[in-house]
Amino acid sequence: MKKLLALIALIALCSSAVFAFGQDKTNTDFVLVPTMQSKTDQQNRAWVGTFQIVWNDFQNNLVKGPVKLVGDEKNITVKELNKQKFKANMISSNYYYKTFGLISPDLKTQIETNLQEKFNETSDILDMIDWAASPDKYLFYAMLKKDFKYYSPFDKLEPGRFSKFSGKVDYFGISPKSDKKLDDMVRILFYNSRDDFAVSIKTTGKDIIYLYRTDDNKTFDKLYRDMMYKERGYMGWHDFLPKDELRVPNLNLYKMQKYPELTKKQIKGTDMMIDEAIQTLQFTMNNEGVKLKSEAAMIAKNCALVPDDKKQAPRKCYFDDTFVVFLQEYDRKAPYFALRVYDLNLINATGKPIVKEDSSTEETETSTQETTEQTTQPAVK
Repeated sequence: MKKLLALIALIALCSSAVFAFGQDKTNTDFVLVPTMQSKTDQQNRAWVGTFQIVWNDFQNNLVKGPVKLVGDEKNITVKELNKQKFKANMISSNYYYKTFGLISPDLKTQIETNLQEKFNETSDILDMIDWAASPDKYLFYAMLKKDFKYYSPFDKLEPGRFSKFSGKVDYFGISPKSDKKLDDMVRILFYNSRDDFAVSIKTTGKDIIYLYRTDDNKTFDKLYRDMMYKERGYMGWHDFLPKDELRVPNLNLYKMQKYPELTKKQIKGTDMMIDEAIQTLQFTMNNEGVKLKSEAAMIAKNCALVPDDKKQAPRKCYFDDTFVVFLQEYDRKAPYFALRVYDLNLINATGKPIVKEDSSTEETETSTQETTEQTTQPAVK
């Protein structure tokens, strides 16, 4: 009897182990990565340039050289951030605000006032910070905000499934019944197969939306490089033709994330350490346009104690499986935002409720006020 019970227990243990190791643990969360070169096991991920902006100010104005963490000199994230492959000048100054200085209640008031004046926005993270004045505690802060529309709203299409996941999601795009004026907003970068293609979408401003259908699970910089390489080699028709179709899912996500791998370690050559490192992302994309808001903040403190179009077959550009989104201004060399969508339901579940705007209210252009930037020069203790 004891042998039988032991056998049953062993079978149950093995079964639970198989179940645990058989689960797709990379599909259980959505993460922000600090650089386009950052590696992660998570299938659903995004990058936006705000954290790199605050890191650049921290590196250039406080550390005044490459950042190295004592006891963690091989930190990959630090090495990638030190390369500064994204800089503030890669996006128009109308759309970001950044500052740095000694932490104090006055600095908080200044940031809140500037955000209200420039973007008519409030912060999601400033109230999380201890603003008690300190002679050796610095804040590096940035907000990026984009809000743009297509020349004409795309059609709302029938809901449908996304990839292998259950449930239906909302789609927009171009169907055979759509007004042909919508075709002019879309350009096909390349179309190699139903599972390997990319398109770009024009907007009313300087922004271009790239949509890249691929199962490749590479870092964002490699995915962007692959997309551009395939565009250069494509010999087909780039115009969106009358027989072509476009199908894109609505996206609505929100994420607040900290980077503990960067904190609580002394900066080599200084008596400072990164006390907090945090970033947020709010992103929506639907048939009318895109809204993007991102904040980043980093606190550093003293740590002395530590072809022929007529023959062209219809190309069905259905983004109904894993795909990548890039946002880039047309006169800049690199994107300022990237998103990989693997589990759409999981990503959209993170989104904040969308407030329905009064359609009678005419949208105004983003302020052209130049970036307000505090110029107080902190000194390393």
